[in-house]
Order: sequence, then structure tokens, then C-alpha cells
Amino acid sequence: AAAGKLLVVPADGSHWLSMREVLDIMRQRGHEVVVVAPEVSLQIKPSEKFVMKRHSGPLTQEEMEK
Repeated sequence: AAAGKLLVVPADGSHWLSMREVLDIMRQRGHEVVVVAPEVSLQIKPSEKFVMKRHSGPLTQEEMEK
């Protein structure tokens, strides 16, 4: 199959940790991966393995730390 583009809008937490491994494999197979995540997040961090796009979310950094 030909490689394609993959748009990912993950949930924070353990879902993301599992999904990140799958995204690494997809990237190795030639897919272009774009992750759309909130600006404030516990687990979702930028990586050189995919393109990260941020959006404003329901929580501020201060609220997240509480």
C-alpha cells in the first residue's frame, strides 16, 4: 500500500502513550503523521517523529497543575 497522511487527535493520558507507539510504526512505513493537541497537556509532547499542531483547550496551565 502507498503511504499516506494520518491526522491524529488523541486523548491525553494512557491512550496517548499506546497511540504514540503506533504512530512511530506508521511513520517508519512512510506515512506523514500530524497530531492535533491542546496547548496544555500532561502527556502529549512534541516529537521529531511527527508534526504537532496545538489548539487552545478547555484548561489553562494553572488549572492543569491543580
